[in-house]
Amino acid sequence: MQKIYSKKINHFILALTITCSQGLMFGQNQGQEEYFEIAKNISIFNDVYKNINTYFVDETQPGQLMKTGIDAMLRSLDPYTNYIPESNIEDYRMMQTGQYGGIGALIKQQGDYIVISEPYDNFPAAKADIKAGDKILEIDGKSIKGKSSSEVSELLKGTAGTELKLKIERPKTTTPIEKTIEREVVKIPSVPHYQMLDDKTGYIKLTSFTQTASKEVGDAFKTLRDSNTLSQLILDLRGNGGGLLNEAVKIVNFFVKRGVKVVETKGRFKENNYVYKTTAKPMDTEIPLIVLIDGNSASASEIVSGSLQDLDRAIIVGQQSFGKGLVQQVKDLDYNTKLKVTIAKYYTSSGRCIQRLDYSDRKKTGKGTSISDSLISYFKTKNGRKVRDGRGIDPDIEIPEETFSTLTQKLVIKDVIFNYATDYYYSHDNIAPPQDFSLTTSEYDAFKTYAKSFDFEYDTYSYKAAERLKETTEKEGFDENTSEELDALLKKLAPNKDRDLEKFKDEIQLLLINEIVSRYYLQKGRTKASLSHDEFIIKAIETLNDKEQYAKILKP
Repeated sequence: MQKIYSKKINHFILALTITCSQGLMFGQNQGQEEYFEIAKNISIFNDVYKNINTYFVDETQPGQLMKTGIDAMLRSLDPYTNYIPESNIEDYRMMQTGQYGGIGALIKQQGDYIVISEPYDNFPAAKADIKAGDKILEIDGKSIKGKSSSEVSELLKGTAGTELKLKIERPKTTTPIEKTIEREVVKIPSVPHYQMLDDKTGYIKLTSFTQTASKEVGDAFKTLRDSNTLSQLILDLRGNGGGLLNEAVKIVNFFVKRGVKVVETKGRFKENNYVYKTTAKPMDTEIPLIVLIDGNSASASEIVSGSLQDLDRAIIVGQQSFGKGLVQQVKDLDYNTKLKVTIAKYYTSSGRCIQRLDYSDRKKTGKGTSISDSLISYFKTKNGRKVRDGRGIDPDIEIPEETFSTLTQKLVIKDVIFNYATDYYYSHDNIAPPQDFSLTTSEYDAFKTYAKSFDFEYDTYSYKAAERLKETTEKEGFDENTSEELDALLKKLAPNKDRDLEKFKDEIQLLLINEIVSRYYLQKGRTKASLSHDEFIIKAIETLNDKEQYAKILKP
């Protein structure tokens, strides 16, 4: 039996080797010497794979074994070249289209169970009156205790039109609730929110570059423009990790005349070298425009923000972007699998590539190395402003990065804020509109009492620094002279819930308000509540309103 199995493997491997070798030889015009090196190593790899499957002491899973080998090989290249097995095809399609079959809700882990963290408005979960804070006990009669959020997510997803039964435990109720929900096609909008911030400033939030991104941005802009008062615009790309390059070019085209170079791609092979220009009639080439970015704005977000900056068509406000200047293409493989492979680098309108890491020179950790400062080059925008490559997109107006206190972080991690918002919802029938809602002093005092009832520990950054200083003085022999003073300092800096809940009240309240509002008004309400105290938005409006400063930044 073993010989028969081995012979089958041999025939399969031989066919695979011939197919792969011919594809490499004739498909990519490899030189004879390089072709021999590739064919030799494929043969070695096949022999290893065959012998492991045939002789390893324990039963192997050939498919998983091959995937592990492929993943390890691709990890040596860059983080963006990935093998997509058939089992993950739906996830891949969701990334491209923003849609999937399911109930339409965000979930999170709490102990041994999964709870609903936010249902999407107008989708099956919300229609079935599923609420944030509901704990899922069973799906289709089977307990989900101990299952991970990814496992539960897979159970909730499915073909539109199919039903599933949920048994949930709801706060403030004594008996479990059963719900029968029909799955639908859930389309996560690329533009989850847009509105007029005041009588002249429009705001559009773009979270991803899916196949409908440009249409959604265009529709939002038309709606705002039809208000007849729109005269300046903010496009928010914070947290937008990118997506389809063509959609980025179309969005730039809304604000730039036809025939202008937006981005260029350059790779090893001529067919991957391409110049993308605007091809359509623009929507508005004059409206003052600000684009918001942060450290999580990447790829297509950087094409939009970088090209609009290069063309002096927009002012960029925020924080330095992620720095992903690589282009991927998806190749179809056999058995409904795919390979997403990096084929080129992209260069914005001025000619700069904003790729931050060099993956050809990887650290021992497997991560890329930052491009050396000595290799950074400077380019000029249309009006002659200096911009640099190799570091993502530098904002024209920088907003300092804020770090939450360790106490605030712990309140989020331990779900203290999340659970308090749920309790608040069940004790208050309604609240003010999102933009007007605030907590009274007595309500925040009630939260402080609630938070102190939880048993958790935290350190402050100052306390940790003082501890390190004390350790250093002891190592260097200065502790005899400083020990008493440092002990007194440590005592003053030691975490104190009473003190710190008041000290960091402002940042804790903002998170509380945001979470409570989402219970009543879901995601759109959450966004509306955050805009009024958003430092990025405040600075953007201030800049747009100062016409002289706006012009000076773009035409120094």
